[in-house]
Amino acid sequence: MNISAENIDFRELNRQIRGAEGNVMITDCCGQRFIGSGMSGKNISINGTPGNALGAYLDGGSIEVNGNAQDAVGDTMNDGKIIIRGHAGDALGYAMRGGLICVRGNAGYRTGIHMKQYRDKKPVIVIGGKVGSFLGEYLAGGLIIVLGSGADEVPVGNFTGTGMHGGKIFIRTQKELDNLPSQVTAEIASQEDLEEIYEYISEFSSYFGLSAEKLLNDRYYILKPNAKNPYKQLYIAN
Repeated sequence: MNISAENIDFRELNRQIRGAEGNVMITDCCGQRFIGSGMSGKNISINGTPGNALGAYLDGGSIEVNGNAQDAVGDTMNDGKIIIRGHAGDALGYAMRGGLICVRGNAGYRTGIHMKQYRDKKPVIVIGGKVGSFLGEYLAGGLIIVLGSGADEVPVGNFTGTGMHGGKIFIRTQKELDNLPSQVTAEIASQEDLEEIYEYISEFSSYFGLSAEKLLNDRYYILKPNAKNPYKQLYIAN
């Protein structure tokens, strides 16, 4: 089903999406919020710029954006896939509990904060460009992969992994990482480490016409919670 979002508000747009049978193509999208919220079992393709909370509470299916997306994409998403061919705003994947988000370009501040993992639910975010500060803040589970350019730059902002107590962050860079919080350890990823992200890099590459082999042939850092300085100590009086 084709839906033109021109001159209709987010309530009407989402009403039409819910009532559609089969896959949905949205054109003329311009800031409508909550597209695909709580959805399962549909595939949505969007031409234009969706507003905040795209795919919030997504529980299956897929959303593909042929352009940029605003803040809070995949907020508390539980399953499914979101593919963004441009850039994404702040709080991407906030409290994400499962599924996959792939962004070809950059993402804003607080990407992947409060992500968590339980049993077979493993949330994954792959960013093709750079991210802002507070990446993976309070991370409790899942994977965050930041590809950047792979050159002599650090593709993340300040305070990466602040309060991190689970999950892993992979950062592709030839430059040394510094100024990390005490709750985080960082080391160069081994080939065994990279095996964990191979399938996600391969899938990401397939969406955007990239070479997974080339991406995986570069140096990555792997960030993990610091077992010697766990986040819980911040709440315990000595």
